[in-house]
Amino acid sequence: MRMCRSLLIVGALSLAAVMPAPAQPLPSPPAQEPPCLKQFVKLRSEAEKKAAAIKAASERHATAQEACRLFNAFSAAEAKMIKYAVDSGVWCGIPDQALAEMKKAHEHTETLRARICQVAAAPPRPAGPTLSESLSAPVPNAGNIKTGHGTFDTLTGAPLGVR
Repeated sequence: MRMCRSLLIVGALSLAAVMPAPAQPLPSPPAQEPPCLKQFVKLRSEAEKKAAAIKAASERHATAQEACRLFNAFSAAEAKMIKYAVDSGVWCGIPDQALAEMKKAHEHTETLRARICQVAAAPPRPAGPTLSESLSAPVPNAGNIKTGHGTFDTLTGAPLGVR
């Protein structure tokens, strides 16, 4: 469970790096924005909503299965945005450097997604004894100690079993 939480925290903290702003500002649009830019902004806001859902899940310590599901949704939204940027980036005015940064961020997202989903798919580890269970072990007394059956039985005073 600690691994899942640490991966969620890392994922939430790296979301700022996952969705970088374009390195170069988009060219100033004329009086009316081209339809391609509206579609790109729509896809980007969809990916940002999914990133916010991951951050909220991290803050409330969501399960690994929920984190995996959220990262799958975010990764798909990010891939859709990148595909659109690749397909229409030239005539829409998306700089190549911004596209390269988006691809690099998506690789990071895929790495995190794979690690979190691997943790989610693993069977739960059996819980060991708690501290209170460990400390409440039976206390040795005359009723639960066997004497005279070992080589170094020092409770009877004979260290080598000689009587």
